[in-house]
Amino acid sequence: MKENKLVDLSTDFAVKIIKLCETIKGHFSLTNQLERSGTSIGANIHEANYAHSKNDFIAKLQIALKECYETEYWLELFVKSEILDRETAKDLYNQCGTIRKILISSISTAKKNQN
Repeated sequence: MKENKLVDLSTDFAVKIIKLCETIKGHFSLTNQLERSGTSIGANIHEANYAHSKNDFIAKLQIALKECYETEYWLELFVKSEILDRETAKDLYNQCGTIRKILISSISTAKKNQN
């Protein structure tokens, strides 16, 4: 159940990132990085659901977690560069933070259940 919620949250987040990147003119290399990391979260979560082993499952979730941190970095860079206003970024920060917390919990649980 939790993984399905995580898939849904990360897919919705990816769609918002894609739509945001479509609105930003110029800065192609930066928007490309944001779009890649923001959509990679959900791709890795989805892939984790089809993992070959518990170790593979954990590894995919850890990659998704790293992508969360990277996405937060790009969002902060966009805000500090005044490409994106903080109010617009706030919802995305919150969504990314929610996904990150669930990932941390899921990874921790999977590691405990591994033994």
